[in-house]
Amino acid sequence: MVHSRVTLRFLTLLLFGMGYSSFAQEAKLIKKPNIIYILTDDLGYGDIGAFFQNQRKETNDRSEPYVLTPQLDKMASEGVMLTNHYTAAPVCAPSRSSVLLGVSQGHANVRDGQFDKALADNHTLGNVLQKAGYKTAAIGKWGLQGSNRWSENGDSWPAHPNNRGFDYYYGYIRHRDGHEHYPVEGVYRGKKEVYENKNEVSKGLDKCYTGDLWTAVAKKWIVEQVKGKENEQPFFMYLAFDTPHAVLELPTQAYPQGGGLHGGLQWLGKPGNMINTASGKVDSYIHPDYANVTYDHDKNPSTPEVAWPDVYKRYATSTRRIDSEVGDLLQLLKDLNIDENTLVVFNSDNGPSMESYLEEEYAADFFNSFGPFDGIKRDVLEGGERTPLIARWPTKIPADRVIKSPSIAYDWLPTFTEAAGHTAPVNSDGVSLLPILTGNGKQQESLIYVEYNQSGKTPEYEEFAPNNRGRVRKQMQMMREGDIVGLRYNIQSADDDFEFYNIVEDTHQTLNLATLPNMEALQVQMKERVLQVRMPDTNAARPYDNVAVPAVSLHNPNSGLNWNAFKNNAPWLPKVDGLTPVASGKIGTPNVAQVKEKGDVFLFEGFIQIPTEGSYTFSLKSSNSTFVRIHEASVIDADYGYETGSEKKGTMNLKAGYHPIRIYYKKKPGATPKLDLQWSGPTIEKSTIPESAFFVVN
Repeated sequence: MVHSRVTLRFLTLLLFGMGYSSFAQEAKLIKKPNIIYILTDDLGYGDIGAFFQNQRKETNDRSEPYVLTPQLDKMASEGVMLTNHYTAAPVCAPSRSSVLLGVSQGHANVRDGQFDKALADNHTLGNVLQKAGYKTAAIGKWGLQGSNRWSENGDSWPAHPNNRGFDYYYGYIRHRDGHEHYPVEGVYRGKKEVYENKNEVSKGLDKCYTGDLWTAVAKKWIVEQVKGKENEQPFFMYLAFDTPHAVLELPTQAYPQGGGLHGGLQWLGKPGNMINTASGKVDSYIHPDYANVTYDHDKNPSTPEVAWPDVYKRYATSTRRIDSEVGDLLQLLKDLNIDENTLVVFNSDNGPSMESYLEEEYAADFFNSFGPFDGIKRDVLEGGERTPLIARWPTKIPADRVIKSPSIAYDWLPTFTEAAGHTAPVNSDGVSLLPILTGNGKQQESLIYVEYNQSGKTPEYEEFAPNNRGRVRKQMQMMREGDIVGLRYNIQSADDDFEFYNIVEDTHQTLNLATLPNMEALQVQMKERVLQVRMPDTNAARPYDNVAVPAVSLHNPNSGLNWNAFKNNAPWLPKVDGLTPVASGKIGTPNVAQVKEKGDVFLFEGFIQIPTEGSYTFSLKSSNSTFVRIHEASVIDADYGYETGSEKKGTMNLKAGYHPIRIYYKKKPGATPKLDLQWSGPTIEKSTIPESAFFVVN
């Protein structure tokens, strides 16, 4: 059985309403902010000056080269740094799917190395903000469109950005195209296709370095929204760079002077000269800060220093280029007088890579791009999972702060949704970060959970702790509770012990605390909880998929369910756990007809008693949007695209005993409320779940 801490966590969710941030309610009364989410490709936590590189510079150790990011450092000083921010997966496709869907890798439909698989047809950053009144754009790398490898319908691109909530798209659709930074010349990986919406537009993009191209297009689109609109419609942009990814190509020339509306990168729109850096020599420009720099390669001050290898000059130039591009965009916001009401978030999709498509090899330990951590891309160690996060919003986020509390990439969908004046969709696994960003309201705890499968080993860098060098990866899992990270590599079964590290005091994860006597309870708790926060996916099989999910201990349970009614005008079934109900009571079963006059959205919550261990299928027919969670697992999602009256199913392997259950329902105007929840299992024929199976605690 699960111990009291997990039960307390569930009960906390039931009681959280009084502390919910009032930001969403306030946002309805003020002008909605513009939102820009910038996502880089393989940029490490340690690659940013304010996070790590400035510390290397200050040590003045000539054997430790460093890079500079002055614009991002300035952004950090004008906003906030989240130094304990995690990616949802240590590789781009699953990581980006979780960002866009707002769900963990325990629920995302794109997991592991499923590149080009169609992003689920569900709530996304794009369509949620569309429904909140935003114009939306996705620019840059996509890689989640669907292809004949994953789709029964062939290479039809069902999940093109235009089909997932983005009014405008410009960039690389295919994952593999993002491995080349010159679409026309294809210097190292061949020619690539660029799409504007659903039209291929690479002809005429001669000498267009993609980082520059995406930035110029982004600036052009923002200007069009601000200067061309009459209704003051806010905008949301998902700007996904494919740099500094391993091809490590160089720009054509120095970054244009100035920035913003009249300087920096500009869209010219002339074939062969589409942007103002589409001239000069392809793959040629090294930033002057790195062109002639030397270092103490043998850690012997008495011997002459040597020049940086070319591959590292390239990497440093690429990261500096991103820095300039972000500074250019921020200047544009100031020039357009929308700076104060624009939330800008800068992040990376995963930890740093050691890949190079050049003849010269690249190692992530030259700059220690992993920062003060162990692990890189494809590791669920901190170096593969911790990403540099900067958020800036002058009128709402106090400047020059560092937030150390844990957060994760799928928190941004609820965060942006709340900023837009709504509560997040019910299927989201994240929480809004606005309370801690703005200092207003009570911050909910983020679920920090990662699962991933990858062949290979962790590099044997001397900066890494001996226990982390050359680690066999395969099936991996990570969960954080407070300051403690639970870690499993090369998982063979659900019984494998977690390693425990106090990640605040031991950033390199050197001292495994799991053998200490006081960690026995946490070992039991974490083994159970990682089964309770996810749903298996046959396309990404795990060794623990078929293990029965543990029940919880209850004291003096009473029959029935608690219900809460809410007034909420979100255009989806909202995640109401943190809202204050307008009415509440107790009921025998989730019967919406009995409470229909009390509100717009309803939550029935309590515990379901499972009589015998085994596989249980839950079936639902409803008159409108409905969602069922058991523990924190999303068992039935009948919200986005749900056809009224159709049957939706979900199956869980459950141990005998009590399991927390939450059933959400949104009333449909003019329709007769109906919610029929049935089950079948080892000793149960398919039937409506009876009142005798539901319980609450006082």
